[in-house]
Amino acid sequence: MSVITVQSVKMVTANMLLSVFFLSAALADCPYEPALFISAPEQMEALSGSCLQIPCNFRVKPGEKFSSKGKIFGVWIKRDIRFGLFPENVIFNSSKMNNIYPMSLTGDLSDKSCTTLFSSLITDYTETYYFRIEKPSFRVTAVCDPLQITVNDSAPRPRMNLSGDVNDLKEKQSVTITCSAFTPCPHSPPKLTWTLQQDPHNIMEQDTDGTFTTKIQETITLSDTHDGLSISCSAGYPVNEGKDVKTAAAAGITLSVSYAPRNTSVSVSPSGLVSAGSWVKLTCSSRAKPPASRFTWFKNSKDGAVRVAGGDSYSFMVTSVTDIKDYYCMATNALGSQTSPWINTEDHPEFGVGVYVTVKILGIVALYSTFIIFECWFRSRCCNKPEKEAEEPDYVNRVIEIQAS
Repeated sequence: MSVITVQSVKMVTANMLLSVFFLSAALADCPYEPALFISAPEQMEALSGSCLQIPCNFRVKPGEKFSSKGKIFGVWIKRDIRFGLFPENVIFNSSKMNNIYPMSLTGDLSDKSCTTLFSSLITDYTETYYFRIEKPSFRVTAVCDPLQITVNDSAPRPRMNLSGDVNDLKEKQSVTITCSAFTPCPHSPPKLTWTLQQDPHNIMEQDTDGTFTTKIQETITLSDTHDGLSISCSAGYPVNEGKDVKTAAAAGITLSVSYAPRNTSVSVSPSGLVSAGSWVKLTCSSRAKPPASRFTWFKNSKDGAVRVAGGDSYSFMVTSVTDIKDYYCMATNALGSQTSPWINTEDHPEFGVGVYVTVKILGIVALYSTFIIFECWFRSRCCNKPEKEAEEPDYVNRVIEIQAS
């Protein structure tokens, strides 16, 4: 069975159900005992300068003598059903070539379709209307099925819909975003545009009550990049036979998407040179919605990564340059986890260089100190001789002098 056939069956079924509904409602609320009923929207809105298609089907009261054979004429009356007292209220009769209002019957009356096209609308056409059937043996008005038509100067605002719970959107979830606009005149449907893409494909669909809706839609898989994304949709309605366009106020929605941690990283403080034996503080941060509720710290070891602490920060004493680069953190929220890269000393040259320079300086100082201490000790050993060794030459000289004399 083709799609068109399926849609036709659905429309016939819907019209039958609507007929039963309107018949029941009319019989319950109407003070008259009509012989004719129509299934049509009770209220319709239209745009001035455009047209309005009125979906309409009629049904006669059971037991009434009505034949679809022969000539059948459709009549539209405004305001008051007593057209005999107010003949000017008969604004359209399909048996006439010239009518007061620009209307035409597009439905087949022999098939009980009274669908009517109301053209070149102006705000003065805002009124209550009644439909009537006329043929030689059957002249009745659907007095219990009034149709209220309102003609506006401003275009109706489109509607934005989002599949799924708008308050519980999560990353990796597929959602369909739809912008739709009421289409009173399917011969001149509105042009819909939105900020999701430049030239979306407009689709016109017939609703169960016979009216039409124009829509655009797109299915997307949500990610963190969609969080806070504002989507607006606008509609332009052709009027005055396409010579002008009336633009409706834009509709819009803003997406709120939850996602697992992103851009997890580690910062190190203090930011200056760090000497061996001093303390440093590592801080873990990430972008997540909801914010990360747990942070875990890991340190590299000969047996692999080992959990060393929890919390968004971790402090330890630096003993060598390798101490800093041995760490990474993991951020976790309800939607997942993400680990930071291992701390790269190339990303923090001040710490690696600081420790290295400090150790080097300490080594040089220690070396020079050793040389100075050794030199002092050596000098003290070489230069501080006993006092008698200094006086011995004088004693020898005196002995020699005495012997010579």
